[in-house]
Amino acid sequence: MTTADRNTAQAQRLLRFHQPEKVLRHLGPLDEPVLAALFGTGAGDYRGRLEQFEERNREAAAALSAEPGATARIAALPFRPGEHVVALGESTTADRLSWFEILRHLLPEGVRCTNLAVSGSTTAQALAQQLPVLGSGRPDWVLCMLGANDVQRIDRTPLVGFAEIRRNLVALHDLAAARTGARWVWLTPTRTDPGRVERYEHFRRAGLSWSDTDLDAVAGFLLGRPEPVVDTRPAARGHHEADGLHLTPSGQRAVTAALLETLSP
Repeated sequence: MTTADRNTAQAQRLLRFHQPEKVLRHLGPLDEPVLAALFGTGAGDYRGRLEQFEERNREAAAALSAEPGATARIAALPFRPGEHVVALGESTTADRLSWFEILRHLLPEGVRCTNLAVSGSTTAQALAQQLPVLGSGRPDWVLCMLGANDVQRIDRTPLVGFAEIRRNLVALHDLAAARTGARWVWLTPTRTDPGRVERYEHFRRAGLSWSDTDLDAVAGFLLGRPEPVVDTRPAARGHHEADGLHLTPSGQRAVTAALLETLSP
């Protein structure tokens, strides 16, 4: 791969997982040329790349719709026209090819979808940054997938203790319920591909690692909650990008299928 090819691939990855407008809300609305410049490109190229992501999401939704039994599962989803469905999360949800971006193409016309997920977000950051925006958005439903960044280890030291993770997740739910009355659905964090995580250069340089035991502990806590829970771990198995952490588009589609299976009676 040439240097130019590597630079293009890196720019595409940055654009796929990062939305500066979500973390720079205090600057006010950022127009397209400004956002494009942040990614080192022009407005036309930026718009075209976003359209390509959307086309891939439409294709993924169409493929899911064509699977046996999918029509009944999609029709049985609890989201109705006029309702507002909001996603909270980190990079797995912020991904422009994420399960939530696929889901929006499966829902009936008139269901409004807002993706508040921010790449790199911990549960504490979600409380501080995503919850205030959530409250003003008046959601009817909240789909929440958090915890993977909390359990990352820096030189084998956990970033956040498990008791704090539990406290933050409960606080997110309880504060959102008090502010909005929205119905809530959890998605467990996915497991990793440990070998790929260990070999990934950027993680090695930063001393970052993840343990599936830690991720399973978060999942186990969520599965004990009274709200509906989508266990994404079986669906995502074997669907990791080269870093061993993020999901491939096929993995995102598999998570969407797991959500359909869980939420459709």
